[in-house]
Amino acid sequence: MNPNRLIRKVSRDYRDLTAVICGDRELTYGMLGERASRFANALAERGVAQGDRVALLGDNSLESLELLVGCAIGGFVRCSLHAHDVPERHRYLIDHVEASAVVVQAAHYPTLAPHLEGAASVRTVIVIGDVENSGESAVVDYDEMVAAASPEIPEVELAPGDLDVIRFSAGTTGFPKGIMISVAATMGMGDEYAMVLPAMDETDRYLAAGPLTHAAGMFVYAILAAGAATVVMPSFDAEDFLANVQRHRVTSTLVVPTMIQLITEHPRARDYDLSSLRAVMYGAAPISESSLAKAAALWGEVMYQIYGQSEVLPISVLKPSQHRADLGLLTSAGRATPNAWFRVEDEDGVELPRGQVGEVIAGSPCTMSGIWADPAATKQRLTADGGVRTRDMGYVNDDGFLFLADRKEDLINSGGFNIWPAELENALAAHPAVQEVCVVGVPHPKWGESPHAVVVVRDGRAVEPDELIAWSRERVGAKKKVTAVRFADALPKTPLGKILRRRVREEHFPGESGFGRV
Repeated sequence: MNPNRLIRKVSRDYRDLTAVICGDRELTYGMLGERASRFANALAERGVAQGDRVALLGDNSLESLELLVGCAIGGFVRCSLHAHDVPERHRYLIDHVEASAVVVQAAHYPTLAPHLEGAASVRTVIVIGDVENSGESAVVDYDEMVAAASPEIPEVELAPGDLDVIRFSAGTTGFPKGIMISVAATMGMGDEYAMVLPAMDETDRYLAAGPLTHAAGMFVYAILAAGAATVVMPSFDAEDFLANVQRHRVTSTLVVPTMIQLITEHPRARDYDLSSLRAVMYGAAPISESSLAKAAALWGEVMYQIYGQSEVLPISVLKPSQHRADLGLLTSAGRATPNAWFRVEDEDGVELPRGQVGEVIAGSPCTMSGIWADPAATKQRLTADGGVRTRDMGYVNDDGFLFLADRKEDLINSGGFNIWPAELENALAAHPAVQEVCVVGVPHPKWGESPHAVVVVRDGRAVEPDELIAWSRERVGAKKKVTAVRFADALPKTPLGKILRRRVREEHFPGESGFGRV
């Protein structure tokens, strides 16, 4: 199966079923197939050829799914930009992948437009929504373009190895890289999720609480294949999330730890009926045991931790039955999904015995083809047996459960001791006054590096640095404790809720960040 065949099938078999809901607007499967086809055909009419890259910039909307599907069935390579990024970064990525077309929501167009001047590869700029057209002939109104195009599903042959998506890394350690995902990998990812999660049918409702262009879109093909509906939130708000679950009887969703915290601590959380939920997926960042306990108390034992990264996804899952403190698995990333695998290696590429920490090497049905326009990076990340060097450090226990330590480049070496920031962050997150925390290594004249914490304090709480330092000493010992604490109103994050450790280091320790970290 490929996206073209799947959409041809579901737009016929599920024609009158609801496919997408966004506020008071809806699309049936028949309408979704037609509008996605019109979009794909309109791009082809404007000279965008199969294999060309199409850059998308915008927030969640009713159109999000038809853009995603339209690119796929037309054989165009979808390149989704992060809406939170600056226009200069957008231009860099558009040039990097030589995008032929740019599709941008009206709200983002005014800031992007000046940066599109001179973009040699861009043939057409398409704007969704009302925006003043400054006379630029290349700017096209999305609705007018779609209305004028053919509704027939494009007759495009999609080979398994054809490029489907270029995912941009979050840039947590530098400029984003383009991660190439094939048609077969995209479809394999959907099949894998369908095996891991509760079986779905046309009665199911998936709530896209985060960007569909990124992590929230991982489940799209599994949902489409089942004839289920996707409920789209334009932006995340805790009470809107609760209201959508109740109103639409949502059965599954994906959230990140930050969202979980906001939802579970909302004063009206228990006023809503969340009993329809059968699967709450989470991942992208570490989560505290206290947050997991609050979540389970709110919506029951329906938590699925999904571990993976843009380069290889999914890798492992921790199922609801395994979310038990007495099993010692709450800090685990789970076991490998049915068709995924992982092992742990040392610096020389030798597989380590179970229980020893090393780099996680993993493979799954959705493994990247490589890094766009970067053969050296591709060679560095891919292994001879088809795996990916994840740069995540961890170990596997005797029962095959994976436990992550931290990113390889985030290791802090203090006086000869290896300190993983995540261990300290988990310890500090258990303090009742701590809402969020990030730990980074700061140069020290005697110890080489010293762990410093940047903390966001909960509303209505107060805490002193010395108290948090003592708290960390009690939980991880004197050799690993944080040695300094700074406070912040918020921590910089990716759209997936992952804290940007590099940005934290640059913002809070600007004179001390240049010590070999890239």
